Amino acid sequence: MRAYLLTLLLTLTFQLVAQTEREIKEIFVYEVNSSINPGTFHYLNDNMQKHLKSDRINDIAVLIKMNTPGGLVSTTKDILTLIGKQNYPVLIWITPEGASATSAGAIISAGAHQIFMSPGTNIGASTPIQMSGDIKENDAKNKAVNDLVALTRSLSESRGRNPEGFEKMISEAKSYTAQEAKKLKIIDHIINDQNEIAKVLDKSSLIIKGEKIKLKLTEPRFNLVEMNSKESLLNLFANPSFAYILFLIGIALLYFEFQAPGGFIAGGVGVVCLILAGISFQVLPLNFGALALIIASLILFVLEIYITSFGILSLSGLAALIIGSLFLFDTPDSLLELNRTLIYSSAFSVALYLGLVAYMFFRKVDKPSSFFNPTGESGVIYKIIEKNENNFLYQIKASGSFYKASSTLKLEEGDKIKIIGFDEQHLEIDIHKES
Repeated sequence: MRAYLLTLLLTLTFQLVAQTEREIKEIFVYEVNSSINPGTFHYLNDNMQKHLKSDRINDIAVLIKMNTPGGLVSTTKDILTLIGKQNYPVLIWITPEGASATSAGAIISAGAHQIFMSPGTNIGASTPIQMSGDIKENDAKNKAVNDLVALTRSLSESRGRNPEGFEKMISEAKSYTAQEAKKLKIIDHIINDQNEIAKVLDKSSLIIKGEKIKLKLTEPRFNLVEMNSKESLLNLFANPSFAYILFLIGIALLYFEFQAPGGFIAGGVGVVCLILAGISFQVLPLNFGALALIIASLILFVLEIYITSFGILSLSGLAALIIGSLFLFDTPDSLLELNRTLIYSSAFSVALYLGLVAYMFFRKVDKPSSFFNPTGESGVIYKIIEKNENNFLYQIKASGSFYKASSTLKLEEGDKIKIIGFDEQHLEIDIHKES
């Protein structure tokens, strides 16, 4: 009986070891050198989910090289959930010298299966703040702090690391050097070179989804996964400062359009800026914002036919078309994606057509200055600027543009006129009333 139990125990032990030992043959490397924002999440999510669906899930690992000042709490939690879903090791390396994993970066590090730091780096200072500064209300601040403390404590305990150190990063805004973090068991190793990772991980054990995994690494391949054009654009637009500037530009251009309506140039560009700002602020879902950009681009191309914008509407429409096409099928579980070669070739064809139209238009012009000469054009009185006894000054609209017009005729707003002369030096024109 004892012999039977001993044999059964040895068999179960052998099976357990066989099931949990993995040989890592390839390590995919990601670089996070910006704030933690939706662009960062899309970069990691799009690529890590591909690994999850791969047949080679048992012989790969992911290494995230991190240097970040922090970012959004919502995105931080999304990335932590993403790491928790993976069945392969996710490693974080705070590098190069002078880099830091501050705020959101430190919290994300707590969820990694192993944390490395280069000498001369630091981790911590994770007290939550609002974009306008520190959270003032005690209840709100305590709620945010306690939420993150519980989260990092749970993660660090599940990874076998010191939860006290992570807790102080949030509650006391504590920050640690690489040596301090190693001493307090906040991180696992201090390394100088990427090749050292294989040495420190070989024959080590990790806990993945509650299961202890023994790793074997001999000479794994390191495969750098860079941001593609879509992810780079989203990372740019997701920057809070850039999004705010886009929003202000869009509002200013729309205000200008309402002040001097009819040209549609400022309004068209302003709408594109506001759509991009809406995507950046996550007010518009990415794919809906992309569809709005494509529709806006078509409207801008049509307006270019009727309005003299000197190519501004066409360029804005082209930019909206490219960005909208890149993000059009961007949904979490989408199986559809536009081929980037198709997007860029289509955009190139549109640009080539617009360039050809512009070239043919300019060939008809005898000299550059005559391009601005509206003599012979019909227009309408838009506004009466100044009235004198012998002369009147008007603002008129002709061919989609606005001009100042002087005349001895007394006209009313809305009267149709014909341009009979143009003063290029003062940009004023002479007019007479059409019957």
